[in-house]
Amino acid sequence: MYEATFQGSTGEDQSVDMTVTAHARIPAFDHCALLYHSDDEYIDWLVRFISDGLDLAEPVLVAVPGNRLALLRRALGNAAADITMADITGFGRNPGRIIAAHLAFVERHPDDHVRIVAEPVWAGRTAFETSACMQHEALANIALDGLDVTGLCPYDASCLDQSVLADVLLTHPQIWQGGSRKHSPEYALDAALDRCNRPLATNPAAVTYTVSEPADLAGARKCVDRYGRLLGMSADRVADLMLIATELATNSLNHAGGACRLAFWYEAGHVVCEARDMGHWTDPLAGRRPPASPGAGPYGLFVVNAIADLLRTHTTPGGTTIHAYLGLDHSDEHVT
Repeated sequence: MYEATFQGSTGEDQSVDMTVTAHARIPAFDHCALLYHSDDEYIDWLVRFISDGLDLAEPVLVAVPGNRLALLRRALGNAAADITMADITGFGRNPGRIIAAHLAFVERHPDDHVRIVAEPVWAGRTAFETSACMQHEALANIALDGLDVTGLCPYDASCLDQSVLADVLLTHPQIWQGGSRKHSPEYALDAALDRCNRPLATNPAAVTYTVSEPADLAGARKCVDRYGRLLGMSADRVADLMLIATELATNSLNHAGGACRLAFWYEAGHVVCEARDMGHWTDPLAGRRPPASPGAGPYGLFVVNAIADLLRTHTTPGGTTIHAYLGLDHSDEHVT
């Protein structure tokens, strides 16, 4: 641990307990949120965080919205060439994909301590999406536990809803706010995961199809094809929806020990594919990280996360419900 002096957006020196930059010798996931209020504050803190990592020869991944990437590239200058940068509004549109991206970056640098900047919530995210982001942030504490990673998650406190900021405190053990880093007394991983595991309501007008055995999958695909074309989906999007339905139903047959009730309905520019079965998820990270080998684990859920615009789940010992959202086209319309 050491003390570092930051030049904050106010122009005043700010003495900060910089445990966050001293983890090259501590193999543990350090998960911290930054609550910022202006572009200047955002740039000041992130440039220093990134530069400290580069000075320690740590690989750095920066996954933030595209407009933020542009600001950081200008501020970092030539140093930007040494950083892996990605627009999170693409691959992170479905928050269920973000952990896989983080793990892939860690695996590419097996002998290094790495730094990851990830901004999963931005202005315009809907309630469904921010809830999924909260679940992602909670699960990141499990997925990256024990790994040699320092993670920083920026949140724009000037415009995000107070409920979103409350979720940040619930899912991050450490918070940067007002020029200092502190432990979050509200941090409660189990409570965060319980809050995300809420019952999902079906649509009484949905088109339904029950898959009781593998032979029923052909009929399910025909049902999807008819429904998708009725809604005017392109052939590619119908194929995506067909793959989602097939993987969800197959996962139920293979892992839930019983039939899968599929249901489809239109909702705000998306088709919702619902799968209900009598199984119970025991792995909270199912579908968020690739199986260790092609035949291991519920690989189909990973495929569904890769295709869907959003995945919502509810699981209890009495059964599991999954809602996979797929846009009618590849537009930027959000899940409401």
